[in-house]
Amino acid sequence: MNIKKLVDLNLKDKRVFIRSDLNVPIQDGKITSPKRILASIPSITFALQKGASVMVTSHLGRPEEGKFNESDSLKPVVEFLKNHLDYPVRLVSDWAITPFDTAPGQLVVLENCRFNIGEKRNDEVLAKKYASLADIFVMDAFGTAHRKEASTYGIAEHVDIACAGILFLAELEALEKALLNPSRPMIAIVGGSKVSSKLSILDTLSDKVDQLIVGGGIANTFIKAMGFEVGSSLFEEELVPAAKKIIDKLSKRGASLPIISDVVCGKKLDANERATTKNIKDISKDDMIFDLGKDSVDKIVKCIQNAKTIIWNGPIGVFEFDQFAKGTETMTRAIADSPAFSLAGGGDTIAAIEKFKVAKDISYISTAGGAFLEFAEGKKLPAIEILERRF
Repeated sequence: MNIKKLVDLNLKDKRVFIRSDLNVPIQDGKITSPKRILASIPSITFALQKGASVMVTSHLGRPEEGKFNESDSLKPVVEFLKNHLDYPVRLVSDWAITPFDTAPGQLVVLENCRFNIGEKRNDEVLAKKYASLADIFVMDAFGTAHRKEASTYGIAEHVDIACAGILFLAELEALEKALLNPSRPMIAIVGGSKVSSKLSILDTLSDKVDQLIVGGGIANTFIKAMGFEVGSSLFEEELVPAAKKIIDKLSKRGASLPIISDVVCGKKLDANERATTKNIKDISKDDMIFDLGKDSVDKIVKCIQNAKTIIWNGPIGVFEFDQFAKGTETMTRAIADSPAFSLAGGGDTIAAIEKFKVAKDISYISTAGGAFLEFAEGKKLPAIEILERRF
C-alpha cells in the first residue's frame, strides 16, 4: 500500500499529532490490562526521540459528547505513561477549544477525543481544528481504522502530512500476511456469542480457508444447522439457513467444518454450575452448551497441528468460568505450540491469551476488534483509504 510512514519522516521541531488506541479496561481507577498502551508506546517514543513536540489522543469508553465523565478520562493512562516514559507527560482538557503549549521532547496527552462534540460524526470544523494543531498527523490506532471520525479520518484530510505509525503498519503487515498471502493449510477459528455479529466474516472466510472452526454461541447455531438440538442454549434460529449455506459452501470447495461431536453443558450460567459432558445427540431441553467436549476439541487441535496459517477471533467456550474453560484453554495452548503463523484479534481472544499466559507464543496479537473483522471481510477501511489518498 502507498502510505507515508512515520519512521521515514523528518520530525525535528515538528508538531506531531498521534491518534493512538489507548482504550484500555479500567476498574476502580486502575488499568487492568495495559496491552494497548504498551503497543502504542513505540510510535510515541520514536517521535519524542526525533525531537518532535508530541500530542496523543484516544477514545476511552463510550462517553456522551460534550460531557466530561471522570470514568472515561485518560487520567489513568497518563499516570501509566508517566511511569513508562523518560519524558515529561501532561494531560490537557478542553483541547479542541482552549489553546495549549507544546515543546520538543514533551508529551501532551489530549483528553478523551470523544468528549468533543462532532468527533464521531467527523465534523469538518472540528477536524480542521485538530489539523491546525499539527504539522504531521500519525494514525496509529488500527483498532479504530474502520471508523470515519474526526480524529481518525477528518484530521488526515486537512493536515499538511498524514502518515501511519509503527503499530498501525505492524497490524497491516500481519493481516496481509495471514489473509492476503497465507501459507496453507489455512484455518480460521471464530467464536463469540452471536452469528449475526460475525456472519459476514464467516461467509468471507468460508471462501478462503481450508478449515473453519466455530465456537461459543456461534457453534450452537451451526449445531442446529447440522440437525442436532441445543436445548435452551443461546442460538439464532433465523440464521440457521445462513449457517447451512456456509457449511455447504465449505463442502463444495473441498474445505471443512470439523464436526462437533460432544459438548460441555450446564443448566444455568453460573460460576458454581456443575459441568457435564454430553454427546451432541443427547442434549436435553434444559441443557445449556457452554463449551466443546474433549472429542470435539481433539479434532480442533489436530487441525491446528496441521495448519500453517491460523486466524483466531473469539473463544470456543465460557472460559471465564474454569469448569467451562477447558476447550478454550486446550485450543489456546495448541495455537501457542504450533509453528504456524498465528494471528489473534478481539477483546475476548486477548483475554484468553492473557488468562492462559501464552502471549509470547502467538505470532501476532492484534489490538483491533471491529477493524480486524472488517479487514478480514475484504472491506476498505476509511483510515487506510485516506492515508493512501494523502500519500
